[in-house]
Amino acid sequence: MNARTDKAARAAATESDPRWADVVARNANAEGQFFYSVASTGVYCRPSCAARLPRPENVDFHLSREAAEAAGFRACQRCKPDQPPRAELHAAIVTEACRLIEEADSLPDLETLAEHAGMSRFYFHRVFRQATGLTPRAYAAAHQANRVRSELDRSSTVTQAIFDAGYQSNGRFYEKSNAVLGMTPRDYRAGGTGAQIRFAIGECSLGSILVAKSELGICAILLGDDPDLLARDLQDRFPRADLIGGDGEFEQLVARVVGFVEAPAIGLDLPLDVRGTAFQQRVWQALRDIPAGETASYSAVAAKIGSPGAVRAVAQACGANALAVAIPCHRVVRSDGSVSGYRWGVERKRTLLEREANDAK
Repeated sequence: MNARTDKAARAAATESDPRWADVVARNANAEGQFFYSVASTGVYCRPSCAARLPRPENVDFHLSREAAEAAGFRACQRCKPDQPPRAELHAAIVTEACRLIEEADSLPDLETLAEHAGMSRFYFHRVFRQATGLTPRAYAAAHQANRVRSELDRSSTVTQAIFDAGYQSNGRFYEKSNAVLGMTPRDYRAGGTGAQIRFAIGECSLGSILVAKSELGICAILLGDDPDLLARDLQDRFPRADLIGGDGEFEQLVARVVGFVEAPAIGLDLPLDVRGTAFQQRVWQALRDIPAGETASYSAVAAKIGSPGAVRAVAQACGANALAVAIPCHRVVRSDGSVSGYRWGVERKRTLLEREANDAK
């Protein structure tokens, strides 16, 4: 066999190996499954290495970095296969950044966090957001909100709780207290006692429907087969609030919501009281941006909010949605377009999608 024939045979062997496709695609999901070496450079790499693609006749595959080194190859300086996987390094860096944020009396600025991580501001911001689904500032705000809830439960005064949670003034906290707590600090401290939630239960083509409204706006739209279970669900969500049956005026609001369920094209121009974590709120806003008659996959929603790795968290946020139809989690489907995963039943989800598709024609 001459040199040209031997080279062609080596290239054909490499290209027929399924691992070569991972190298060409720089597939990060293949991390840890194998390493590849390049005879012309004397180095070995991860499957996801961003270096220039080697010629297939120069490539060999190894099950471990030890095997690659035993064959006489040294670690690539670009992908550093002799170090822990990048995902592990990033996870450790983000964990440390979260610790700094949680232990600080005030939010460390982005420059400080990035310098501590040994990254540029831009790269650190991207890594942190990919890992947590939140920006460092949003993470700090969510942590501070959790702290103020805990402090309100144990501090002797509301003012002390606000300062102990890291807010620099009462005024700054009260500006955002409804968004953080869903009510005033004193009402939260009393476990929601005194907060009034008006509600009514009606019927629509999808079964029973419960609509509830706080002082801020509609806080629940629940669907189901059993009105009693819907009322119990509402009570579980607001255990100490005063639940008040709706009067005639409120019944008209319920009728508007029912009309929207029956004909989504008319829209629902009503204030909403949306309560959730910072990440959930980002997901729910992305859902509201999906036009009626269209769908998006969970992975597409994750990508839209800048967290492509948070597909499972997006699905969980959809499941936590308490505002059926108004926040259209029914418009999120699997990547293959199939319908699944709806807290009010797959058949209701399918009916809503079919109804919206027909209205869009």
